[in-house]
Amino acid sequence: MTLVLTDEDVARVHPMADCLEAMETAYRDHALSGAVNIPRIRYISPTTDSGKVYGSNIHIGTTPSYDTAAIRIGGSARSTKPNAQGERSPKFENRNWGFIVLIDMQTGRPLAFIHEFYLSGIRVGATSGVAAKYLAPPGAQTVGMFGSGKLARTDLEALVQVRPVRSVKVYSPTKEHREEFASEMSQQLEIEVTPVDNPREAMEGTEIVCCATNAGYVSGKPVFDGDWLEPGQFVISLQNSDANFKKSEVDDTTFARSAFICINDRDSVYSNNQIELLDPIEQGLVSWDRICTLGEVVAGTTALEAQPCDIVYYKNSTGMGIQMAAAGALIYRKAVEAGVGQEIPTEWFGSDLTYWYDKGFYPSA
Repeated sequence: MTLVLTDEDVARVHPMADCLEAMETAYRDHALSGAVNIPRIRYISPTTDSGKVYGSNIHIGTTPSYDTAAIRIGGSARSTKPNAQGERSPKFENRNWGFIVLIDMQTGRPLAFIHEFYLSGIRVGATSGVAAKYLAPPGAQTVGMFGSGKLARTDLEALVQVRPVRSVKVYSPTKEHREEFASEMSQQLEIEVTPVDNPREAMEGTEIVCCATNAGYVSGKPVFDGDWLEPGQFVISLQNSDANFKKSEVDDTTFARSAFICINDRDSVYSNNQIELLDPIEQGLVSWDRICTLGEVVAGTTALEAQPCDIVYYKNSTGMGIQMAAAGALIYRKAVEAGVGQEIPTEWFGSDLTYWYDKGFYPSA
């Protein structure tokens, strides 16, 4: 049987600790075990309704250690008229239609169809957590957080699991949002989270600076001045440009001041046209010999190593299919053990070739 797993099912069986394990395995495989990752594909297409376009987000990848492959397919209808924030957001219904197809590479059979909204957030946070485990100061207890939404929550949850974080300062442009975030996360994580009124205050005296905002979508402008960075800080950002949007949470000064930069995948930088990194490289502010991938860090194959006073920047630069394949494998195993999800016949998804094989023909798909 093949499982259908909802966001609620995933939340039940896939805690952050499991997702951290999955991401670490995924990136180690990416560096060492021949994991396949097709750079993220995003496109926007016109429809027969001039007031709507269709946008899609696709990831494809494998995690050989788990014998799983995954295809993430996300999509939504969007208005052709930007809202007050300049966004072309899906406003036509309150539902996310994205899902992940998890495939058993030993047999080619679909193991599960998994809602992707909850998993999408937790795997971003877990990926930041893996980077912090290897690159942040070992005793880091303080975090400056930019953002107060879904990804700020999952990033902070992951950081608390990999470093002895005790206090957090959070800045978000909307006062109510940062106060709500501080109250909720203080209680959930049992640490001190304090809302602050300006961005510079958020990062002063902290060891980890984490940017998990919508700023890139709204304005395309960085959320802090790179001159504010202090020696020894570890910086994380999530926003990156692609063929449809130019966005970045950090400025050229941050790139220039970083002793080295860690990214998720070199191919995706070019495929997704991540100009916030490509432009500083073209300008000579950054060179590729100062850039490594997260897989190389996890596998220990990079020669780049931070000194205590170095600023290190992790550009959580793109979603990857390997993340879905790895997390999906652990989710599927736990779901089977717990009896979670709806079962549907696996045979529904495979063509019966008995007629052709009996005649000695082996037709291709």
